[in-house]
Amino acid sequence: MAGKLTAPQGTGVLLVTANVGSLFEDPVNLQKTWLREFYQAVQSHKPHFLAVHCQEVGGKNYAESMSHVDSFVKELLSSDAMKEYSRARIYLDENYKSQEHFTALGSFYFIHESLKNIHQFDFKAKKFKKVVGKETCSETLENTPTLEKEKFPQDYFPESKWSRKGFIRTRWALADCAFDLVNIHLFHDASNLVAWEKSPSVYSGTRQKALGYVLDRITDQRYEKVPYFVFGDFNFRLDSKQVIESLCSTATMQTVRAADTNEVDKLIFRESDNDRKVILQLEKKLFNYVNQDVFRENNGTSLLEFDKELSVFKDRLHELEISFPPSYPYSEDSSQGKQYMNTRCPAWCDRILMSPSARELVLKPENEERSTVYDNIGPNVCMGDHKPVFLSFRITAGAGKCCQRGENIFREAPL
Repeated sequence: MAGKLTAPQGTGVLLVTANVGSLFEDPVNLQKTWLREFYQAVQSHKPHFLAVHCQEVGGKNYAESMSHVDSFVKELLSSDAMKEYSRARIYLDENYKSQEHFTALGSFYFIHESLKNIHQFDFKAKKFKKVVGKETCSETLENTPTLEKEKFPQDYFPESKWSRKGFIRTRWALADCAFDLVNIHLFHDASNLVAWEKSPSVYSGTRQKALGYVLDRITDQRYEKVPYFVFGDFNFRLDSKQVIESLCSTATMQTVRAADTNEVDKLIFRESDNDRKVILQLEKKLFNYVNQDVFRENNGTSLLEFDKELSVFKDRLHELEISFPPSYPYSEDSSQGKQYMNTRCPAWCDRILMSPSARELVLKPENEERSTVYDNIGPNVCMGDHKPVFLSFRITAGAGKCCQRGENIFREAPL
C-alpha cells in the first residue's frame, strides 16, 4: 500500500464528515458496522492525509457514554486498517460540564507514513510546526494552540437551552499548499410544524446567521487567508413549505388543534379522491409520508431543487455535484440500512463545502476526473441516523500557488 501511495499523481486527501451520535446510543450493534465501512472507504481511496470531522461525539448522554468514546478512539488509533498512518492528531471536545463551551465535536486527522512533509499551524505562535507522532487532546480545547474553537452564542438559537452547536478550525500545510479545515455543527429544525409555516423557514435563517459568522471569523484579518474546507452537519433542510406543496400538490389539508391550547398539533394531507387516503401526516417531530421511494429514486436528486440554504453563500462556498441520497434521518435499526425514520423530511444535512480557492485545488485541470469523488459511506447498511459523507481528491505539486502570497506562508514553517 505504501508503494502505491507515493505514485506521482499528487497527494491523496480524504475528507469525511459524520454525525456519530447514534454510535454511542447503541455501540454494540452500530460501532462495528460503522468502523468496517469507514475502513473500507480508507482502503479504497488510500489517502495520504485523512480528516474526519465528527459531531455529537458521545451521543445524547455524554456523561454515560464517555467510556464508549475512549474505546472508539483507541480502536481507530490501533486498528490494522490504520496501521500505515504513523501520525495522528485527535481533538475531542469532552468537557461536557462546561455548558458555555461544550460542542461535542471531534476532529480526527491521520497522516500516512509515506507523506514526508506535513505541518500544522500554531495559532498562538502564528507559525507552522512539523507534525510528528500521535497526539490526542481533549477537555479544554479553548487553550489548545493548534486549533480555534467556538460555540455559537445562546441567543442564536434561544429555543434550545442546551444547544451544543459550534465549530473547530485547524490549519494544515502539505504539498506546498496551506488550507483550513473547519468542523461545523449548525442548528436543527426543532419543529416540523414551525418549519412548514413560511419559506424559507425561521430555522433556515438561524443557520444562515451562524454559518455567516463562521465564514467571517475564518477569513478575518488575524491570519493569512488560505483556501478552506468547511465540513460537518450543517442541518440544511429542504424548503419545507415548498417540498410539502410539491409532494401533496393534489391533496387537501386538515388541521388538528390541541384541545387545551388551540395550537396546531398536526396537519393531515389526504388525496382528494382515492378514498381520501392519507399522503402525509405532519407533527412537531413526525414527517410520515406515504412513499419513501421518492427520497431514494435517482438518489433523491429530483428534490435538490428544494435544497436552497447554500444559495445565499454562492460566492463564498462551493460544493461538488450531489449524487447520493439525503444523508438524514436514517433508521437506527441495524437491519434497516436504507430506511428513513418518519421524524423529519429527509435532507442533505451532512456536506463538504469549500472556498473558491479550495475548489481550484480540488478541480485542478491536471487532476483526473475519476480521482475526485463526492459520495456517502455505507449506503446499504445502518450507520446510525446520519450517513457519513466523504470527498476524495488529490493535491498536485505546485497547487499552493493558488494560496494568497503562496510561498510566504511557508517561510514561518520550521522545515
